[in-house]
Amino acid sequence: MANNSPRYKRILLKLSGEALMGGDAYGINRQTITGIVAEIKAVVDLGVQVGVVIGGGNIFRGVVHAATGMDRAQADYMGMLATVMNGLALHDAMRVAGMVSRVQSALSIEQVVEPYIRGKAIRYLEQGRTVIFAGGTGNPFFTTDTAAALRGAEIGAEIVLKATKVDGIYSADPRKDPLAVRYDRISFDEAIGQNLGVMDATAFALCRDQKLPINVFSIFKPGALKRVTMGENEGTLVSC
Repeated sequence: MANNSPRYKRILLKLSGEALMGGDAYGINRQTITGIVAEIKAVVDLGVQVGVVIGGGNIFRGVVHAATGMDRAQADYMGMLATVMNGLALHDAMRVAGMVSRVQSALSIEQVVEPYIRGKAIRYLEQGRTVIFAGGTGNPFFTTDTAAALRGAEIGAEIVLKATKVDGIYSADPRKDPLAVRYDRISFDEAIGQNLGVMDATAFALCRDQKLPINVFSIFKPGALKRVTMGENEGTLVSC
């Protein structure tokens, strides 16, 4: 008999800002964000507790030329503000879908979103609310991948799910190399050593040290998020 229970009870989903663009050059595509929220809702409806770390590339991409030559820290803060905008958009799309969510930001913007407080975030998750983590780590020079690893460890997630445009980690870019091979499983040391570029080395190292596995999958493959949560063979599993 098939097991209909989710393998993971609490997950951290890393969603890039670029994923929200759909086929657009930048910004937020409403149809795309609605589809992503539907995928998340299918998992929440199983009783899985979901935290989401959101990126900001879709918005920051629109001002990247203006940031050329800008102080790195200043540019990073701009990127963090973009993640707050995306967090609010995701929160509203979840509201429309009938979900209850909260946005917490590592940057203090209390008129707009509440500050990140670990204990409160865990309490929200236990109440069945989806928590959207914006503002990255709150510090420049760190990516939202690292924020995902950090938040995943802090909230006690059982796995970090990295949502991408491709269905896993390949030996080379599958869009450029037709002979590229997709890995079903790979170790953290192999991922770091081969410089596969799916996540930055800091995020990989943090997850490795915390023994927090990562699954890389395509958010645009219908049902993939649910299959990963159920423990099915989907995407690429990175573990110790």
